[in-house]
Amino acid sequence: MILSPAYEKSRNQAMLQGRLETQRVFVKSWLQSRFGEIDKALSQVVESLVQLPPEESTRLLPKLFREELLARFGKKKSQ
Repeated sequence: MILSPAYEKSRNQAMLQGRLETQRVFVKSWLQSRFGEIDKALSQVVESLVQLPPEESTRLLPKLFREELLARFGKKKSQ
């Protein structure tokens, strides 16, 4: 079956969005189980962690303390 380039592009985008949403749910779940409620500061690190390869976020989440996560992945005040 030959698919049109537009369909292929749309399909690939949908698959990427699905993977990112799955990763977002994983990261939020990890943060919530480790630190309790996700406050404003922690919610700012979610997108940065989602952009990492899953293997890296899986390695970092159990190791880093809250302050380390905020320092490494939190939004800078100048942004």
